[in-house]
Amino acid sequence: MAKSKACKVCNKIYETGDKCPNCDAKESTEGFKGRIVILNPEKSEIAQKIGLKKEGNFAIKTR
Repeated sequence: MAKSKACKVCNKIYETGDKCPNCDAKESTEGFKGRIVILNPEKSEIAQKIGLKKEGNFAIKTR
C-alpha cells in the first residue's frame, strides 16, 4: 500500500503520482495531522468555513 501524501498548497490527501490531483502543485509532505472527509461541499458547514469547494480527503495540518 502506498503511503499517503498531503499537498502543502491545498491540503488534499492523495496516494499516487508526484503532483497534487487537485491543484497540480508538486509540494507535498508525508507528515500531516488529522483528516477531513468532505462528501458534499455545498451543504457542509465545515467545508464552507474553511473554504473547500471540492469533495475529497483533506489534511487539517501539514508540516
